[in-house]
Amino acid sequence: MVEQIQDSSIVVSVLKQGFNSSMIEVNGTALHYVRGGNGPAILLIHGFPQDWSEYHLIMPELAEQFNVISVDLPGIADSTAHYGGFDAENLAEDLYQLLFGLQLKDVYVVGHDVGGMVAYALVRGHADVVRGAMILDQVIPGIDGWEEIQGSPAIWHMHFMQIPGLAEKLLDGRQEDFLRYFLSFGKFSPEEISYHLNSYAAPTQLGAVLKIYRAFPENARFNQEHRGPNQVPVYLGAGEKSPFAALIPKIAAGLRESGFEHVETGLVPNSLHYLVSDQPKFVGDLIRRNALQD
Repeated sequence: MVEQIQDSSIVVSVLKQGFNSSMIEVNGTALHYVRGGNGPAILLIHGFPQDWSEYHLIMPELAEQFNVISVDLPGIADSTAHYGGFDAENLAEDLYQLLFGLQLKDVYVVGHDVGGMVAYALVRGHADVVRGAMILDQVIPGIDGWEEIQGSPAIWHMHFMQIPGLAEKLLDGRQEDFLRYFLSFGKFSPEEISYHLNSYAAPTQLGAVLKIYRAFPENARFNQEHRGPNQVPVYLGAGEKSPFAALIPKIAAGLRESGFEHVETGLVPNSLHYLVSDQPKFVGDLIRRNALQD
């Protein structure tokens, strides 16, 4: 493992509160993660266009009761891209090997946005190491709600990013404008925006997230084929003002139909998509309550 400290007050403020920044080699890639605290383990998985620091506002308080691990997905920020697939099943395998390498079991998993897809695949493929999961503001490929969202203007970017070659050509020299568009929907400081832009600045970093989006059809096939009883409690949440909010009951019904016996739902008040930045205290308390009871 290699210690890494980035030049950002966001990172430094977390590291000063007892967290360590490290690397670990798993499944053909090197994952960067930030870890701190003691107690039951919580794994935090970021969405697009963010990295581990998506959770920096709530990590210190969570660390008062939990062993908190926030990770960069492969190819994003300080994690290296691998030659394997960027589908959720393979990304979940990366994280499973991370947990194995850190000798962690009974982990509570939180995934936001595309991180929610990875969290779902981790629960499906490695339920033996997961004691509970929270999926925030994300429809799940292959589960009820996925087809319904396909025509929504809110996900225009998903279809654009899935066109091989075209997205790269059109975003060449313009990716900052592209990323700023999404970040404008959250309550981010100028420094936070600059930090997130830097996490996707390299062509390999942008290429990694494009590959993640292009694997959505494969994720849908995986989720349709992997059904059956699953005892892992799942909490499904969305921003009160999110386009996904109205679909939460349908997604929950789809999860139950696919075999999950313990599904709870809820909305985060006065929030859109970037729930942690919009309502850090509410989301932190929500994670704490669910992680303690599962």
